[in-house]
Amino acid sequence: MSSGKICFVSIRYGEEVNGGAELHCRQLAEHMKRYYDHIDVLTSRAKDYMTWRNEYPEGGEMLNGIRVIRFSTVHERDQEAFDEINLRLLQDRLAPEDEKTWFELQGPYMPSMIHYLREHKNDYDAIIFMAYLYYPTVMGLPEAAERAIFLPLAHDEPFLKMQTYQRLFHMPRFFLYNTDEERRMVHYYFENEEIPDELGGVGVDLPDTIDPAAFREKFGINDPFLLYIGRIDDYGKNCGTLFRYFQEYKHRQKGDLKLVLMGKAVMDIPEDPDIISLGFVSDEDKFNGLKAAEMLVLPSRFESLSMVVLEAMSVGTSVLVNGESPVLKAHCVKSNGALYYNGYLEFEGAVRYLLEHPEEVRLLHENAHKYVQTNYMWDVITEKLHRMIEAVSGSAPARQ
Repeated sequence: MSSGKICFVSIRYGEEVNGGAELHCRQLAEHMKRYYDHIDVLTSRAKDYMTWRNEYPEGGEMLNGIRVIRFSTVHERDQEAFDEINLRLLQDRLAPEDEKTWFELQGPYMPSMIHYLREHKNDYDAIIFMAYLYYPTVMGLPEAAERAIFLPLAHDEPFLKMQTYQRLFHMPRFFLYNTDEERRMVHYYFENEEIPDELGGVGVDLPDTIDPAAFREKFGINDPFLLYIGRIDDYGKNCGTLFRYFQEYKHRQKGDLKLVLMGKAVMDIPEDPDIISLGFVSDEDKFNGLKAAEMLVLPSRFESLSMVVLEAMSVGTSVLVNGESPVLKAHCVKSNGALYYNGYLEFEGAVRYLLEHPEEVRLLHENAHKYVQTNYMWDVITEKLHRMIEAVSGSAPARQ
């Protein structure tokens, strides 16, 4: 183990926080303990990304061997003001000089974190910034660019066209991308091939025991079901289309199939006896439910990796994803272990195929498991990040 000191920057952090980028950060930080005896995470006091309300205590705490330093958000999100400026952005009417206001309104707005980075950046061998979209990265990475390793977790969406990113994506010392599709997209937008990079991603941490029967008993779900895991959102996750497709499927294909949802809802869920929303669930319930499901369905068009797809592949559950997402489609093609759809008729056909062809599905599961074992193991990912950190610390100004 090195005596070095590293730091992660994340918008939220905690065992109650299970968002994709935030969970990615926590898992990566904890796995880096094999190399470093001092790891900090700079983050907000928020549990809810929609409000950024200060809920955790301010200051430092230890969590699973990681020192978490929490900063207060100056204000909660003013949703009306943010919606107005965000609409201008989406309509290409946001002036470059107004982009800073967009980031401050989106949040989490924490000038005290930026001040900390300015004062303490030389305390660390390297600083790892997670997710390109938010204030801590946009304002923090320029303060520590000579020590910065950047995991943008980007997918092709309108926000990448902001002028702010034309500068930001040329600043870090290294990039660690989740997928080759993400890397190609970033190079296309920013022509920053000169900055060294690696492919990382996440490893899959499975519990020692997974009990699908316990899930069915706990939640009283005895029928076969499709499972969606994640934020229940229309724009970002395309859940509205999933609801329409599922209801059309049930209209055309009679039967007892259900759609089970796990995650916080930020949109209305149809009042339908065949659609069951469980809200936020524990990791134990998540994995038990994932194993109990007929298949995981992910309708999102915007994904930079999708941990839950890799988890489903690891436990032997079928995976069906939206073919409009380059990353999700690539998982299917590269693994030869999952299916994707474009439009309703392909959705219906894929669901029926996965329900009605057990021998072919068994082969898909074998291929999917091999794909995860080959490409998403923690020791490979952490060794890549370790090499980056050692390169940064060897050329950056000495720590004080």
